[in-house]
Amino acid sequence: MTLFIVIVTSVISVLAFSNRTLFLRLQFNPYQVYHRKEWYRVITHGFLHANWAHLIINMLVLFSFGPVIEGAFWIMAARTWMTFPILWYVIFYFASMAIATLTTLYKHKDDVWYNSVGASGAVSAVLFCSIFFDPKMTLLFMGVLPIPAYLFGPLYLLYSYYSARKASDNINHDAHLLGAVFGFLFPMIIDIHLIKWFWGQF
Repeated sequence: MTLFIVIVTSVISVLAFSNRTLFLRLQFNPYQVYHRKEWYRVITHGFLHANWAHLIINMLVLFSFGPVIEGAFWIMAARTWMTFPILWYVIFYFASMAIATLTTLYKHKDDVWYNSVGASGAVSAVLFCSIFFDPKMTLLFMGVLPIPAYLFGPLYLLYSYYSARKASDNINHDAHLLGAVFGFLFPMIIDIHLIKWFWGQF
């Protein structure tokens, strides 16, 4: 399923690179969502990316960690009430994409000029859900410093929070932050007892 999402996202992103009408129609514009009820944008923006670098980074992270979540969901299906793990993976991914926009929607609902694109919120959720299931795996902080996931997580959250408050670039750090939090909490939403399993890994 991860590979399918990567392929579809990549195809739509590439098509939108040269189709401005498609890009404008699908991007996340909080004003259009709130005032004109174009709610589909909370999902469709995740299939668009600003440029090749944005697309490649997001799809590499998704392709690296998505299969981890798929495998974990199969295990959860055997141990909890959850059935149809592939369906739950799809629900998780797209719910993450939508939930990651909530802070941005609240902040910019009256700003007609604000726009956002990219699967970063959902990808952050996938990454942090992976951290929940394997907190001792090694990740690269800022892409260069290898540290255990249980340290990477808090550092990433602090960086995203600080960057969102500073708002000095064109990156939607609020989506990264909210997506990451939702991704980490999602297994416990399915079964609160999994928190014991998480702490047991230490």
